[in-house]
Amino acid sequence: MPGNSQRKGAIKKTGKGNPTAGSGGRVKRGLEGKGPTPRAVDRPYHQAHKKKVKAEKSAAKRPRRVTKGGDSEWVAGRNSVVEALRANMPVTALYVVEGTERDGRLREAFALAADGGVSLLEVSRGEMDRLTAGAVHQGLAARVPAYEYADPDDLLEAAAANLEKPLIVALDSVTDPRNLGAIVRSASGFGAHGVLIPERRAAGMTASAWKTSAGAAARIPVAQAVNLVRQLKAYQAAGCMVIGLAADGDLSLTELDTPEVDLAKGPLVVVVGSEGKGLGRLVSETCDHLVSIPMSSGLESLNAGVAASVTLYAIAQARA
Repeated sequence: MPGNSQRKGAIKKTGKGNPTAGSGGRVKRGLEGKGPTPRAVDRPYHQAHKKKVKAEKSAAKRPRRVTKGGDSEWVAGRNSVVEALRANMPVTALYVVEGTERDGRLREAFALAADGGVSLLEVSRGEMDRLTAGAVHQGLAARVPAYEYADPDDLLEAAAANLEKPLIVALDSVTDPRNLGAIVRSASGFGAHGVLIPERRAAGMTASAWKTSAGAAARIPVAQAVNLVRQLKAYQAAGCMVIGLAADGDLSLTELDTPEVDLAKGPLVVVVGSEGKGLGRLVSETCDHLVSIPMSSGLESLNAGVAASVTLYAIAQARA
């Protein structure tokens, strides 16, 4: 029958190839709205979207632990190497000069290295001189990797993870690595959650600081701040009180735990000044309070490491 498309040999007529046939539906769909216009940052080809993606990729690549203390260091000399191994420094390899006489210190170094899984390498005297830059090595040296610093925010997170009020020790231009090591050791012993140091014009976690910390540097994070004042203000914004140690402070250390002040038990940052000049002007002005350590003699000030230890002990007693 005419028009019966099922009939053998019949041709079904469609709109294909004929743009005007059955175009009503297409026209109707063309008139329908497409919804609200996406934001610029959500449009793949928009400049704002490209900037957003670039920023997200950059943030994803940014490491939490941001800085290292430079290249590997060398600890040279038999006594120094033995002390480094005893202090659990992260020694990566032990180097000994070929034919070096085995005395008690050398045998102890070998035993400690074996217990810690540290590889032992035998080199010529000329090679050892080159590696240690001409230091007096006595035929023995240890290679120590660059220290990996924490992010300043990690110190707050460490307190939060333990459900504790933050206690952070910040150092203002402390340049003696032995003082830094002593403060790290005291901070670990008295329950602090970390130590903050500036990136510039201050001692870093060198081999000397590691040794003085007596292994504490492996138990407590040390963070670096690009700008110490800015980071102290960030800690204040996070709810911490910032106190600086100064001989002419407006508070005495004995007042930190009084009902009128009551600072010791709350979130606290203790700032220790440099060995000679104490706190810098901007750091001093940033502190919420300046705290003095009462002394019976006419001694004007204490060593930075000792002052930090005394203060941390007092705070630990108050928190206990």
